[in-house]
Amino acid sequence: MAVYTDVNEEQLSAFLTEYDVGTLLSYKGIAEGVENSNFLLRTTKATLILTLYEKRVNRDDLPFFIGLMDHLAAKGLNCPLPIQRRDGGHLGELAGRPAAMVSFLDGSWLRKPRAEHCREVGRAMAAMHVAGSDFPIRRANALTMPNWRPLWQSSRARADEVLPGLRDEIDRELEILEAGWPKDLPEGVIHADLFPDNVFFIEDRLSGLIDFYFACNDYLAYDVAIGLNAWCFEKDGSFNHTKGMALINGYTSVRKLESAEAQALPLLARGAALRFFLTRLHDWLTTPEGAMVVKKDPLEYLQKLRFHGQIVSSSEYGHRNEENLS
Repeated sequence: MAVYTDVNEEQLSAFLTEYDVGTLLSYKGIAEGVENSNFLLRTTKATLILTLYEKRVNRDDLPFFIGLMDHLAAKGLNCPLPIQRRDGGHLGELAGRPAAMVSFLDGSWLRKPRAEHCREVGRAMAAMHVAGSDFPIRRANALTMPNWRPLWQSSRARADEVLPGLRDEIDRELEILEAGWPKDLPEGVIHADLFPDNVFFIEDRLSGLIDFYFACNDYLAYDVAIGLNAWCFEKDGSFNHTKGMALINGYTSVRKLESAEAQALPLLARGAALRFFLTRLHDWLTTPEGAMVVKKDPLEYLQKLRFHGQIVSSSEYGHRNEENLS
């Protein structure tokens, strides 16, 4: 979440008349994240999240995102519910941007997750994969392996400004991942961005998943790999084996991983680290000064990328027994 496009009270009040949500009481921008402009709204009837979809988001993808949240909520997954307009649709326009509102989820994200939280995240991720198995709309992952090289080319010339030698290192990583990327793993709808700030807890109980605007169809185990990167490293960059075990065990308590998925996990985790490194690097170099957005350090993911490059077996992430995963 972020704010790239600001709105004023007059614009917002007019926008709200298209919905049966009452009149505006207050609103404020949400600075976390990097993708869309987001606001917390309070009206006479509800507390809502307003999203303005920025230029990086393809308007043609919006029925997937909005439909998926509707579908998952109907299956019992705790996630934001899109708010219907008076005309029956969900999508409007505000400040020259496509815009939609969703329900507000109680809870907050964890700054210091523990192993038990990682286990809950693994369970919720698997529950989402199961619930999304019959979602009829498909959306290709625009940030998976074939897309990394074009993304890298947008930053490659300036990479050594961030760290000397970075250009050659990422060139080598791309070659390795392109040559070894797995084929024919189980696919389905994945969240693709299940970081701590997209998971809400009330005390130690997971209360919901948010921000489905990277969701897509891809390898289900790739979502697990993203989760390992997002949840299982400490502030000093070290991998927490206990958290890795908890996340994977939580996941497999709902959906078992096939042996091919477990075998591919080190490379998938390496690729996930590169994907987030590349988008962070791009935003680090191109986000305009003054934008209400928190730029994230790409070098955090370079450290994770280097870690995954040393992993031989998924047991090093916390698998108790790979033979029991298929």
